[in-house]
Amino acid sequence: MKIQGSVALITGGASGLGAATARMIVENGGTAHIADRAGTEPVDITDTAQMQAAVARCGPLRILVNCAGILDPARVLGKDGPMALDRFARVVQVNLIGTFNAIRLAAAAMSGNEPNADGERGVIVNTSSIAAFEGQIGQAAYSASKGAIAAMTLPLARDLARNGIRVMCIAPGTFDTPMMAGLSEEVRAALGAQVPFPSRLGSPAEYAQLVKAIVENPMLNGEVIRLDGALRMQPK
Repeated sequence: MKIQGSVALITGGASGLGAATARMIVENGGTAHIADRAGTEPVDITDTAQMQAAVARCGPLRILVNCAGILDPARVLGKDGPMALDRFARVVQVNLIGTFNAIRLAAAAMSGNEPNADGERGVIVNTSSIAAFEGQIGQAAYSASKGAIAAMTLPLARDLARNGIRVMCIAPGTFDTPMMAGLSEEVRAALGAQVPFPSRLGSPAEYAQLVKAIVENPMLNGEVIRLDGALRMQPK
């Protein structure tokens, strides 16, 4: 799929990984639309009507990149007792159900596109996390949501193959995003030092670089790619 001349929708595109992806799309001759609560036209990805409107505004949508998500860490048993069930549900609602909501509506729009020479009508890139595989203390909800995103990659790709839509997933490690903004420089440096090589936080532009490779390579389908500098997360 060529980015030049293609229309992309990026959830969570107002900052971090999503903003870098939107810039990459524009720099390569595509058109980027953003679905984000912090955008000029706020969009709740879990809301069907709002996401339908966001997809409709795009016109002939060919690329969807799902970056929207929340963390909200909490121990299952904390000082005040069991973790509130609504906290767990909210993380799953935003990260997993919001992602699937965007996928199903974008796929419906993409299925009406004219296929390119490879038979492609669209490309979907979802964002999991290495927490899907090595979740830390306090990440039960986050890991569950990101693990589910990784797990549905292959069935989504198989399901949408007949429509000419590829589905891929990126599982980033520790990246320099707004989720890290509240941490001190010392803590950020310590997190970066845990990465075997390169020993630093990842750059959102490096995530966008991988999105570009996925979109442009028609044989990339149904797989989860770790983007983590060989990091394997410790319990905390």
